[in-house]
Amino acid sequence: MRILGIDPGLRITGFGVLDKQGQQLHYVASGCIKTPDGELPGRLKVILSSLGEVIARHKPEQVAVEKVFVNVNPQSTLLLGQARGAAICAAVQADLPVAEYTALQVKQAVVGNGHADKEQVQAMVQRLLKLSGTPSPDAADALACAICHAHGGMGLGALATKGFRVRGGRLV
Repeated sequence: MRILGIDPGLRITGFGVLDKQGQQLHYVASGCIKTPDGELPGRLKVILSSLGEVIARHKPEQVAVEKVFVNVNPQSTLLLGQARGAAICAAVQADLPVAEYTALQVKQAVVGNGHADKEQVQAMVQRLLKLSGTPSPDAADALACAICHAHGGMGLGALATKGFRVRGGRLV
């Protein structure tokens, strides 16, 4: 199974692709989509089209997206939600099932501590995927989201998500 993990952001959207063969995880690709300064519609278009290219190139079977939490600034939360929507639309346009995980779930699944910092996530992603270098924070978060999904979210085992959306480990 090939999984695309996405860490949505309006300025930088991280993506990570991995293959799951049995219980083994194999790194395929990762990177960051950087949007130019400017109007919101143009930035969302970059996220949508760039993730569409990633999907076309790597042909994932499932997508895992990190959920947005309310930030201190409600306006920032709304903008981040729109970036997340563009990311989900890229997956939906390709007829891919989308699973959603909170940052707490992702960190718990990858680090074993839901309150781990970015450096801990980067180090564990590097170790779990046997990477020669440390991925950028955004790419590491996206890969961590894919790892979380590969391990069934919060210890729920392999989730059969074909044709369903997953929220917090529950099929909806």
